[in-house]
Amino acid sequence: MANLQHFDSKNFQDEVVGSDLPVLVDFWAPWCGPCKMIGPIVEELADDYAGKAKIGKVNVDDNQELAGQFGIRGIPTVMLFKGGEVVESFVGLRSKEDLSAALDGAL
Repeated sequence: MANLQHFDSKNFQDEVVGSDLPVLVDFWAPWCGPCKMIGPIVEELADDYAGKAKIGKVNVDDNQELAGQFGIRGIPTVMLFKGGEVVESFVGLRSKEDLSAALDGAL
């Protein structure tokens, strides 16, 4: 879990949009049941892809402007950024294999 990052409106531009590495972002909220289920998967991916990609979370309750900017209508929503652009987006609970395949495709 040491490799999991937390993104917010203050660091999103630099850490996600400006990143040289692909970035997987989990848009979530503490009250969301499926978000709690995907959380450990995202944490595992952060360790698995350390040094190759950035993996992080955005709490939509605390960062409503980011949720609005990216049109988040349901959570969890996981977005994969490469070169500052969204290249893949998943809404709802996804398997580690699905997310790993997306990351591998971006590397």
